[in-house]
Amino acid sequence: MAEIKNSEELLKIITAQAIGDKCFDHLLGWIQPGMTENEVADEIEAYMLAQGAEGLSFPTIVVSGTRGEEIHGEPSDKKIEIGDFVTIDMGCVYQGYCGDMTRTFAIGAPTAEMAEVYDIVLEAQLAGLEVIKAGAKCFDVDKVARDIIEDAGYGEYYIHGTGHGVGTEVHEPPYLNTRTDEVLASGMAVTCEPGIYIPGKFGVRIEDLAIVTDFGIINATSSPKELIIL
Repeated sequence: MAEIKNSEELLKIITAQAIGDKCFDHLLGWIQPGMTENEVADEIEAYMLAQGAEGLSFPTIVVSGTRGEEIHGEPSDKKIEIGDFVTIDMGCVYQGYCGDMTRTFAIGAPTAEMAEVYDIVLEAQLAGLEVIKAGAKCFDVDKVARDIIEDAGYGEYYIHGTGHGVGTEVHEPPYLNTRTDEVLASGMAVTCEPGIYIPGKFGVRIEDLAIVTDFGIINATSSPKELIIL
């Protein structure tokens, strides 16, 4: 039953995610080529704490360029360069409840391959969100997103599940993956986060945090998802 949140719990999750969205908007006007991944991660933590967060949901992921292939990559002293994709996976805790989001954006003009892969991941993510509702099988949500990536020829580079529950822990049931037999219910908070990770080149992941309802979702994540080029 802990997977199903009451209205008070959902409001805390939504507030935590709103802080994340506000932080991402701040980053878009702040990040500059030459900054290190560590500098960006430090800024994220400082900004979220200043906005009322109690702490981070998990250690912030900031990976750029070829390091984008690392799904759970820790930020490093690598400098962000023109031509890089930058993937930021972040979240904060508000009154005991977690937020979680991921965005990938380009520093300077992306290559045609980068833009193509981004569009495929976005299509998969939007399709996954479309089928999330009470009564939907978690396996089916994963399959909808995964089929799009596989049909585009990038199936071997999608190497994790499509989503997970969020609450007092940032990773909790239900899990949206190829092995689950769980069914979504109204009041759950789940992520939808397909990705493609090409070794030696780059990675793309797009993640929203959604509240499950009988009619679909209430998307707690408001940050833009069209390809952003800084």
